[in-house]
Amino acid sequence: MGMTMTQKILAAHAGLSSVKAGQLIEAKLDLVLGNDITSPVAINEFEKCGASSVFDNSRIALVLDHFVPNKDIKAAEQCRQTRGFAGKYNIQNFFDVGRMGIEHALLPEQGLVGPGDCIIGADSHTCTYGALGAFSTGVGSTDMAAGMISGKAWFKVPAAIKVVLKGKPTGWVSGKDVILHLIGEIGVDGALYKSLEFTGEGVAALSVEDRLCIANMAIEAGAKNGIFPVDEKTLAYEKGRFQREVKVYEADPDAEYERTVEIDLAALRPTVSFPHLPENTKTIDEAAGVKIDQAVIGSCTNGRIEDMRVAARILKDRKIADGVRCIVIPATQQIYLQCIREGLTEIFVEAGAVVSTPTCGPCLGGYMGILGKGERAVSTTNRNFVGRMGHVESEVYLASPAVAAASAVTGVLTDPEKL
Repeated sequence: MGMTMTQKILAAHAGLSSVKAGQLIEAKLDLVLGNDITSPVAINEFEKCGASSVFDNSRIALVLDHFVPNKDIKAAEQCRQTRGFAGKYNIQNFFDVGRMGIEHALLPEQGLVGPGDCIIGADSHTCTYGALGAFSTGVGSTDMAAGMISGKAWFKVPAAIKVVLKGKPTGWVSGKDVILHLIGEIGVDGALYKSLEFTGEGVAALSVEDRLCIANMAIEAGAKNGIFPVDEKTLAYEKGRFQREVKVYEADPDAEYERTVEIDLAALRPTVSFPHLPENTKTIDEAAGVKIDQAVIGSCTNGRIEDMRVAARILKDRKIADGVRCIVIPATQQIYLQCIREGLTEIFVEAGAVVSTPTCGPCLGGYMGILGKGERAVSTTNRNFVGRMGHVESEVYLASPAVAAASAVTGVLTDPEKL
């Protein structure tokens, strides 16, 4: 029996000719990632082990992105500890205030992740890098510590679900709508500890930004990872950017999949996930009219320049509705600067939105957009669990940048085509 794309990458990094679903392996890592919340825990474990060195100071990335610039003393102490560790071990890929960005947008932008890689990160949305043909997955901080010391990690080889994409998206439909539709179809545990492997002629119709968004939310279906084939768009994105050798793996024709799901991209409509699970999806036709108090456009899911441009197209020459707060967060400093150069920031501010430095803050209810009791937000983030963005009696509706921007203008969930 042949291997899936994920299984081939894992076999190569384990030094094995082949692997099969359920097999336990030890694999070499190309990159270990931590942020300002998870790194301090990993650093504590690192020190408890008595470690005195890291496996490779060029293959560890520490990104201060969740509560920076620091929101309080605890956040400042977490960053101080991470900053000290980075200095002590001369971590080459340390991103502090002024250089940082939201980690899962920053690492692809900086060329630190790419085709054929095996990556772990102490953040569940590390699965983002599968968009570039890598195996990447989230782990706990203890595993991050072990990875920083040894450059290796244990994995149970995942079984796979094949997601066949057909056709081309129309109108305002984007990668966010694709992944919300899929999660709505298979459920939040529909791919539990499995690899979501995207394929089909419809892949070519998706931008790299679309793919990054889709792979980012694979975890919301319970997946171990999400992964896309490496094609011309991938290679064009990585050209002059990726810092290591591109390694292209393809699934064998006789690879085994537990299930196949087909999605006709041309048939999709803008999709909204209702509280309190990402699987509670409705098309915008069903969702329209729900009153909102806040719109958040940003995050590791939808804070890239393509997302900013979409939001600006809708907000140009329009105003945010009275009683609505609109927060726009470019995902990296480079994207922030590009927004300024393209005039997007001016559009946002003139519409009545606020533009933040890159941060994960509102996504996890940290800061820069906390919800009060009874408040509702439409957000381009990735989770809408109870209390995710603030009060336990608040509500989060997940949507694309187009829907979030249109809803900010009207004050209710709105189809962008009807503005």
